[in-house]
Amino acid sequence: MRRLRRLVHLVLFCPLTKGLQNRLPGIKVKYLFLAWLGIFVGSWVVYMHYSSYSELCRGHVCQMIICDQYKKGIISGSACSDLCDKHTLVFQQCLSPSPTKQVYSGVWKGKAVIIKCGITESLKAENNPDTAPRRELVLFDKPTRGTSMDEFREMLLNFLKGNLGDQPSLAGLVSQIITMADVNQDGKVSLAEAKSIWALLQLNEFLLMLSLHEKEHTSKLLGHCGDLYLTEKIPHSSLYGTEVPPFLRPLLPSALHRLIQQWFAPAWPRRAKIAIGLLEFVEEVFHGTYGVFYICETSSANVGYNAKFDFKMADLGKVAPEAAVRAFLKGRHCEQNADCTYGQDCTAPCDRLMKQCKSELIQPNLAKVCGLLKDYLLSGTPADLQEELQKELQICMTLSGLASQMEVHHSLVLSNLKTLLWKKISNTKYS
Repeated sequence: MRRLRRLVHLVLFCPLTKGLQNRLPGIKVKYLFLAWLGIFVGSWVVYMHYSSYSELCRGHVCQMIICDQYKKGIISGSACSDLCDKHTLVFQQCLSPSPTKQVYSGVWKGKAVIIKCGITESLKAENNPDTAPRRELVLFDKPTRGTSMDEFREMLLNFLKGNLGDQPSLAGLVSQIITMADVNQDGKVSLAEAKSIWALLQLNEFLLMLSLHEKEHTSKLLGHCGDLYLTEKIPHSSLYGTEVPPFLRPLLPSALHRLIQQWFAPAWPRRAKIAIGLLEFVEEVFHGTYGVFYICETSSANVGYNAKFDFKMADLGKVAPEAAVRAFLKGRHCEQNADCTYGQDCTAPCDRLMKQCKSELIQPNLAKVCGLLKDYLLSGTPADLQEELQKELQICMTLSGLASQMEVHHSLVLSNLKTLLWKKISNTKYS
């Protein structure tokens, strides 16, 4: 204990001794202290960031598990051979948001891709983190041996009905899934192929990508192996083109954070073009081929754009089918509105008399998106557009999720905003 106190004393007070002050008379003590404090805080931030790297970035473990199951014949997929045999699918930069959701940029057949795979909590092996962990036994348990194609189709249809609602178009989606599962294109689906596609369907983002595959504003599925899947790489995965790293955000004042975002944001006409794409996406998911979808985490970090400044939804994992949200809310006990929240911001009102959640959301997609676009568009807006744009965004942000407003009113507000922005950039190089 005495040695520890002496060490702390040396670290804290040595830079402030009189001898040092005499040698550097022009430097005040407080500046030395602030410099020391800055170095200390910076070192701590760097240490905390990189100490978690080994936990967050475990692509080698993911690849080990997938290839082990592929070589055992348990799973299949269009990217398995390239990942495990030819090694033409290569993991690169780690983008993982959590230890259980592994995300990497990579290269597949010379093309930039995003690689995603899930790892269960059981991977936390303290003594030997490189040991291949066991998968949850339920991951590739369906369908079982002996299941016929008719039974598998019925399985898929019932699963889609439960997750997307009873839509008349689901039979077409089942056929699309069967085609994707048939990796060797022999007109049949093997047990390994069926197990792989079934495991992928349990992942919300994968299911949403299939459901919205016809939409131009969603990233495309390129391949899979077991429950690992590849998507096209979106060059800019944020509305502002770049995001402050999560570990630095708590250290920055909100005003400084906004200033940094605006500094790196594209020119206003390009922001307008991106915003039009986002509004079109809201239109696409309002009444899509496979039902209605809700954006349940409206953040600038989930929406991005490509090199041509066309909007792309960077993270479909934050989008939810209406059927899933309604199932969550149905009969749910509540004391306040916050108890009726699906995801981060899909919130329904709480009936305080009945102590149950209602089924209609307080804010529709459009109102939340307009709230996101307010700062994005009003900064640097052309002077002749400023007042009218601010007014339209304000009207949009006050929309409610009531059924009486959902059709005509919402469509009118969305159309007005798109028209206002398009008129300003049409017939220019930005259009």
